[in-house]
Amino acid sequence: MSLPEIHVCPGTLAEGFSSYSPSCLRNLFGGKKVSHILPFDSPEKSEADAALFAKNRERISISGVQEKVSLRLEKNKLRLTTQGEFGTYILKPIPRDLKKVDQVPANEHLTMQIARQVYGINTAENALIFFRDGIPAYITKRFDVNADDSKRGKEDFASLAGKTSENAGANFKYDFSYEELGSLLQKCVPAWRIEIEKYFALVVFNFLFSNGDAHLKNFSLLETTSGDYILAPAYDLINTRLHVADSDFALAKGLFADDFKSAKYRSSLHPSQEDFVELAKRIGVQEKRIEKLLAPFLAKQPMVEALISRSFLNATSKKSYLENYRQRRNYLLG
Repeated sequence: MSLPEIHVCPGTLAEGFSSYSPSCLRNLFGGKKVSHILPFDSPEKSEADAALFAKNRERISISGVQEKVSLRLEKNKLRLTTQGEFGTYILKPIPRDLKKVDQVPANEHLTMQIARQVYGINTAENALIFFRDGIPAYITKRFDVNADDSKRGKEDFASLAGKTSENAGANFKYDFSYEELGSLLQKCVPAWRIEIEKYFALVVFNFLFSNGDAHLKNFSLLETTSGDYILAPAYDLINTRLHVADSDFALAKGLFADDFKSAKYRSSLHPSQEDFVELAKRIGVQEKRIEKLLAPFLAKQPMVEALISRSFLNATSKKSYLENYRQRRNYLLG
């Protein structure tokens, strides 16, 4: 594969750039002039780099099935971490065993950018990046590592719920509901009324953009400088429908701890606005705020289509992504 010709920023998707834009460099790399091309080949092409990647994956402590490697920025060059080092970036190459695997990095990058730019969701800093042989990967900056290499406290909701594979089986990340997750946030976060609104918006976003892998380990709390905890920036947002024929929700119980479903949900087999309003009430969102929080997701957002068109997805995947968004929005509108 040859290196793609760049016409938009591989970070923000802003037009008129042949590499990372100044705002992307500032937010993702602290203003350093980092290339959108990594200084090594993909592990699929280079046996030597593949061995280094394998060694690196032994050390990384990030959960999930997708292969991830740990990077550090040295001057203005990204490199693999060595023994005893904290990584400040996570690189996610193209995974295996999925449909359209070559589209996964661009899919995750696009979904994260839509979350931030269109809906104002706080997300981990991220971009698309390319190996020297032109193969794309997704890169994200760790939000739990400070500039001095000290670590901030971070706990995912599987841990907060006390669920592990040992005590809850292989599906421990999925045996829950979004209502129960919201109740858990209430118990663990002193300023929960602020954070519960962010959580609710993220649940709606995941439905609207077909993220069927929003399980317990993909929500976390992050320690602040004052020592309390807030909802961590969103991460691992991806339109899973492009790759697998999954259900509307990752969590086995769906939205609710009981079997509540609106009449529209029962007839169409998909949730509607009424179901999300009920969820908001159950997790403690103030009723006067619910309509305002839902409004951006119900409205037609021209910027969604603009970002899809400027993304690094291929033409077929762009069409599927847009169709999925329109279909889910119709479900929400009822």
